[in-house]
Amino acid sequence: MPYILSLDQGTTSSRAILFNQAGEIVASSQKEFQQIYPDSGWVEHDPYDILTSQLSSASDALIRAGARPRDIAALGITNQRETVIVWDRETNKPVYNAIVWQDRRTAHLCHKLVEDGAEDNVRSTTGLLIDPYFSASKIAWILDNVSDAREKAEAGKLAFGTVDSWLIWNLTSGHKHVTDYTNASRTMLFNIIKGEWDDELLRLFKIPRQMMPEVVWSSGQVGEVTTTLGLSSIPIAGIAGDQQSALFGQLCLNAGDAKNTYGTGCFLLQNIGDNFVSSKHRLITTLVCSLNKKLEYAFEGSIFIGGAVVQWLRDNLKLIRASSDVEALAQSVKGSDGLVLVPAFVGLGAPHWDAHAGGLLIGLRRSTQPGHIARAALESIAFQVADVIDAMNSESDNKFAELRVDGGAAANDMLMQFQADLLGIPVLRPPVIETTALGAAYLAGLAVGFWSSPEEIWSKRRNDTRFEPKTDSKEMKAMRQRWQYAVERSKHWTQDEQA
Repeated sequence: MPYILSLDQGTTSSRAILFNQAGEIVASSQKEFQQIYPDSGWVEHDPYDILTSQLSSASDALIRAGARPRDIAALGITNQRETVIVWDRETNKPVYNAIVWQDRRTAHLCHKLVEDGAEDNVRSTTGLLIDPYFSASKIAWILDNVSDAREKAEAGKLAFGTVDSWLIWNLTSGHKHVTDYTNASRTMLFNIIKGEWDDELLRLFKIPRQMMPEVVWSSGQVGEVTTTLGLSSIPIAGIAGDQQSALFGQLCLNAGDAKNTYGTGCFLLQNIGDNFVSSKHRLITTLVCSLNKKLEYAFEGSIFIGGAVVQWLRDNLKLIRASSDVEALAQSVKGSDGLVLVPAFVGLGAPHWDAHAGGLLIGLRRSTQPGHIARAALESIAFQVADVIDAMNSESDNKFAELRVDGGAAANDMLMQFQADLLGIPVLRPPVIETTALGAAYLAGLAVGFWSSPEEIWSKRRNDTRFEPKTDSKEMKAMRQRWQYAVERSKHWTQDEQA
């Protein structure tokens, strides 16, 4: 069985990638699906769109490789985290659309919980801040706003899951209701010190415990695909939330190792070992994939809008026809000409955590061209990453000496060079930037003996592309100061609307 199949269920698309034993991509397929915006700040997906796009991309990848299910040693799943799906156990039908991690409809509820003094307990138990980003308030909203949902949930008739749970439930024809530790740690309902669902937090959000999935380790067989849609009998052996999967895909297995993924959002994770530590600078503490079957942790800085700002240029402003066109447009000008874009379209994540921040484009002139806007958009991604790295550096004496990168936007050479210039340290891009999918493949492959150890995997990796800082640090310092001024102006923009 020469391949591992990785299902990478993301925020805007579902991908399937076949990897060989060298960790190389043999075939892949990607299917975008509809983004649903029912109201200001609301973001939803149709759960069936998630499922069908993922299944069709998997079948397509096998066809492109000329492979059959019996050629697949195991299947790994990685997924957009925090996104909430609640479904009926008997009919298998969702009771409401998936509420996406970007959704801000519960900002007022979260603000009230903070005012009521709940955040210290949440942080000390889950490692998270109280924010609409995480799953708990979204589940509560569904139970409070969908007819009969609370009664059915209390009767044990409804199941909650993040996207991994929804996929596995359907892949196993309802036989497995599971999630892994990394996804559980994103719900704001899971005690990451004890490694169990927390009854006090379930009571705080009024969520029946019987809705919750069984929690399993990220690497290990949990069942087999029973669907007849071309994937029958493949073992499901790897599960991880997308950012923890990318951390594993970069083989950041030791304390101090870190990576940044440039996807729809940007997510910087630093492995901190097996001791729970609470951040002093509003980073979150989260669980990582453990081959040792013990609780291990990372600091994380979550940036809500990363590569999504390029999609905004494409879909909303119509400045480009394809996301890949942004680099050429940005290079059509020498610089951003003083223009700053703060992409707080769904509030600001780390280290600011302002659910009421608003998007801001400032510094417009008569001379402003589309290229300046494209350049400011790309720069906004790097500025946000730099803010999070500053926060992480302040947590430890071990400052960043380099930054490992991955994700779709990491393919943009201009962005990676600007990131290196801004940080003043080298940026290292691996030959396979789809490390989110690669991490899930590693987890599944290690579980079934496809790879014997992380050391074997490391020995097969090819060299990274290295971006060294080139620009004068004074210029970068001035640009960062202008960015910080703009960020402050974007904060608290919708505070009155939510009151």
